[in-house]
Amino acid sequence: MAAEPAAVTGGLLRGWPLPAPGIDKNTRGRVLIVGGSAQTPGAVALAAEAALRTGAGKVQVATVASVATSLAVALPETLVRGLRQTSAGEIDPGCAEPLLQMAQDCSALLIGPGLMDVEAAAALTGSLVPRLSCPIVLDALALAWVGDDASLHGGHRAAREMVLTPNPAELALTLDWPEPDVRADGAKAALELATRREATVAYGGEVSYVAEPGGQVWRDDTGTQGLAVAGSGDVKAGIVAGLLARGAPPAQAAVWAAYVHGRAGERLAAAVGGSGFLARELPAQVPRVLAELAG
Repeated sequence: MAAEPAAVTGGLLRGWPLPAPGIDKNTRGRVLIVGGSAQTPGAVALAAEAALRTGAGKVQVATVASVATSLAVALPETLVRGLRQTSAGEIDPGCAEPLLQMAQDCSALLIGPGLMDVEAAAALTGSLVPRLSCPIVLDALALAWVGDDASLHGGHRAAREMVLTPNPAELALTLDWPEPDVRADGAKAALELATRREATVAYGGEVSYVAEPGGQVWRDDTGTQGLAVAGSGDVKAGIVAGLLARGAPPAQAAVWAAYVHGRAGERLAAAVGGSGFLARELPAQVPRVLAELAG
């Protein structure tokens, strides 16, 4: 029988401190975020700001060419590269080579926010992950590749340095479980996927669970109903990527991200109301939560 999940608290995190930030932007880590579409450019913008607010020194965004210029204006702190796109406004799955060039010397790579086509997302992810040498976060439709039994075998180097960030529906699809079963026992579901794929799983539902392949599971109860809003998961994925870029190992990055994301929501709930705040308001709270934990 699996051990009872460890409760994530401020005290636990203070006893498990993050690596110290580097002294300049080059030593604080570089994140590459791959995602977005002609219809959903905001997802990568949310993830990019979250990664920067978490302390990453540099963030690059790779998205469809039709929205690259507007994203570059909206994200003046980032480098944005436009990629060839399909007629449906998705990143062309054949864009692996320019992305691999961008990924050279990256500290962490996030794939998935804002991708809208399941098949294209799975093809793009499958063409990249086995060839990457940095820690990886797979979010949203990029998880479709993980659900393919022929694609990712446990023990692969990429899996050991990977964080998967599913919501309840995504975890159910990836495991091929009924969604009510996932919601009923998120800890069991997260650990099942972590064990199958030998990757860290950061499951976000009514309660958040982080599971690593060795069997350790953490339970995070922070957050409010206000976090159940479009874009919230993109922010959380960006926090994970930013922490990986700072040098945190996958399990630590996922556990800290769950708590930081939840506390950011609690801070907004106190200031704005239990619901009605926006995902784009969350990143500004991230440095404040990190400061609380450092105090």
